[in-house]
Amino acid sequence: MTDENADAEQAMEHATATENPHAEFGLTDSIQRTLEQEKSSKQKVDVQALPTRAYLDQTVVPILLQGLAVLAKERPLNPIEYLAAFLLKNKSQFDERN
Repeated sequence: MTDENADAEQAMEHATATENPHAEFGLTDSIQRTLEQEKSSKQKVDVQALPTRAYLDQTVVPILLQGLAVLAKERPLNPIEYLAAFLLKNKSQFDERN
């Protein structure tokens, strides 16, 4: 295979992988939004229905453990304020999971 053929084939593969096959109908974007909304609302309902321990394990424990680990390592003079600031600063990376 020549370099031109390889380049053309690679460009085609890239185009196929990045193109939306349903773009002309506008289906994929609306379906994706609907799926995200259903997933989000389903997760909220499911999380609310969990027993206390499972609810805390899924919502608070991961960020709290990470915050406590940093707190133990840093040992600041104001540990509660430090932990509160850590939780507020890093909550966005955990909001996506819930």
